[in-house]
Amino acid sequence: MPLRVLLVIFSILWVLSSHGQEHSVVQVRRVVIDPGHGGSSPGAVSPDGRVREKDITLSVSLKLGEMIKSKYPHIEVIYTRTRDISVPLDRRSEIANKNKADLFISIHVNAAESRYAQGSETFVMGPDKSGSNFEVTMLENSVIMLEGDDYATRYEGFNPNNPESYIIFSLLQNAHLEQSLIMASLVQKHFTNGPIKVNRGVKQGPFLVLWKTTMPSVLIELGFISNSSDLRILNDKNNHTRFASLIFKAFEEYKLQYDKDYYNGVIGIESAIENRDKIIAEDTTSAIQEKSTVHYRIQILSLNKIIPVGSADFKGRRDVSYIKSGSLYKYTVGEYQSQAHAREALERVRRDFPQAFIIKVERGEIVPINR
Repeated sequence: MPLRVLLVIFSILWVLSSHGQEHSVVQVRRVVIDPGHGGSSPGAVSPDGRVREKDITLSVSLKLGEMIKSKYPHIEVIYTRTRDISVPLDRRSEIANKNKADLFISIHVNAAESRYAQGSETFVMGPDKSGSNFEVTMLENSVIMLEGDDYATRYEGFNPNNPESYIIFSLLQNAHLEQSLIMASLVQKHFTNGPIKVNRGVKQGPFLVLWKTTMPSVLIELGFISNSSDLRILNDKNNHTRFASLIFKAFEEYKLQYDKDYYNGVIGIESAIENRDKIIAEDTTSAIQEKSTVHYRIQILSLNKIIPVGSADFKGRRDVSYIKSGSLYKYTVGEYQSQAHAREALERVRRDFPQAFIIKVERGEIVPINR
């Protein structure tokens, strides 16, 4: 076997083995759990004033985190708070972003003026096209008014009590909407078997806590503290474990699907691990096949993490592969034997990716285009 082929195989196995953790391949490596409210922000409060949202969310969040750590000790669980303290909304998303989380789960309890409103629901970031969720979003976003007089500056002029402020969210697009919707749907699927039987489904809403997160993110409303039936369930600590268990099951199913998409999509591998640290590459991307050592590609994105090829980030393209350069993953489409051919394709690619440009690849690495 030629030496260069042996070197390629060795390189593939070395890179892939770095993803192996114990007996499973993990691409969801870091989860941030966000217990809603805390400290000076009690959140929703029961009609008698005795039960507070911030206590329920912290209890459920800590139980969920322990379940994840127990089953998947190689997954890092980070909380935005572990005790009764105030954490600004922008700080919560900042914690997730700085830690390069792969999933953000924000846990809340609902309330409404109508005592008849009840049930659980899960939100993803997006405009509330029907206006039916406006009461919920105003309630959750109004916490910023407790963060000091400069909240308008910190949140770019946003006023949680002014409906006109929400118009800005019609222009926002969650880059990870597809994966967020998958996680939200799984949560609601498992909540069907939960202590609160009314399932209000998956919805979109302009929640500030989800606004600036740079990973799949969901906001879970466990139930309505303003409804007598939901309140009895929410106030029972045994049910906190049940809620956490159902969210954990959703997470576990999401993780399995995410990992499968990653290996079958992004790096084109049909099977991964049979035993610890033993990975068999049955098929690989064109970048490591024995073709011409020099070619051109069109780079469309540069990210600090791996995402599945079916992600909404790729706008329906299935021919995406990546080249790792330093700490970044350079996502590319096409493989052209000449720069002229790449230029012909660039105009078409820029219809979906205006920032796209041509790169030169030699032996699997990006090199100066004039070299």
